[in-house]
Amino acid sequence: MSLLNTSDRLWSIVLAGGEGSRVSSLIHRWLGRPTPKQYCAFVGTRSMFQHTLDRAAKLTPPERIVTVAAHRHCREALAQLDGKGNSTILFQPANRDTAAGVFLPLTYIRARAPNATVVLYPSDHFVYPEARFLDTVRHAVRIAESQPDRLVMLGVAPDRLELDYGWILPGPSLAGLPDEPVQAVRWFLEKPGAAQADAALRAGALWNMLVFAANVDLLWTLGWQCLPDMMPLFERLSQAIGGPEEGRALEAIYRDMPAKNFSSDLLQQVPERLAVIELTGVLWSDWGKPERITETLRRIDRQPSFPLSCLDRPFAPFPFTAADGGLSMNTSSL
Repeated sequence: MSLLNTSDRLWSIVLAGGEGSRVSSLIHRWLGRPTPKQYCAFVGTRSMFQHTLDRAAKLTPPERIVTVAAHRHCREALAQLDGKGNSTILFQPANRDTAAGVFLPLTYIRARAPNATVVLYPSDHFVYPEARFLDTVRHAVRIAESQPDRLVMLGVAPDRLELDYGWILPGPSLAGLPDEPVQAVRWFLEKPGAAQADAALRAGALWNMLVFAANVDLLWTLGWQCLPDMMPLFERLSQAIGGPEEGRALEAIYRDMPAKNFSSDLLQQVPERLAVIELTGVLWSDWGKPERITETLRRIDRQPSFPLSCLDRPFAPFPFTAADGGLSMNTSSL
């Protein structure tokens, strides 16, 4: 596995702590038991979680990949980590939304590599082709390392009105980066109402993928700026890492941990510290709803791994068309 052209300071965070409630009825009909969506193989033989780990491992070695998962999903997560190398997995005692999900692994990375750059990957995304996606991630890493005061996000052009995503309005190109096109951010809006989303769509805003690269110190600083009631808890944990009280400290801070959303409570508050790169030539979807899964499978002309009878609505596959940007859909590797 080649890790060429990547920083030796780069770490990866994989978010795998969600419940996937909107896909739960489909999964229960399919598997006969509740299973978080990220641990399911909706197409092919690998789950979304396994795809994400394999994707991260193309830029960072396993020992620099940190996964955060829910404690009650430890069986599924550990089974799918088997054979993935010496990566780290952290189990949250409770779900406290995405801000805690980001800052828990960040606390451990900061303790080991305070000058690191991190890339964040949600584990419920479909991405194809992966090589082009990873080229854009490398681009984001280069920008984050050359502009350490910026959190560099990936955005994708919308094809419809969508109320479940964050929206990023790009601003002017950042000066001094002629060979690395990237734009400042005018504003960021998380899960807007219909009128706001329509205005964002007409203004040329991009969907937030929640994939970004950033310096550890910048993230820690933004945490203190935007999440002052949360950061002392992670500071307390950082003092216990590697010691006999580490497990007790983790349990203790989660008893007091506020539920905060990384996008609305942090990103939305600091647009002046954000930059965005538009992801092009890649089919991307957040598989948070059954209809997004089936829409993607129609576009790549693949049958799902689950029986079609599990769907609330009929599945009617149709072949890939030129509307998808001319991508070559040889999806045999999925």
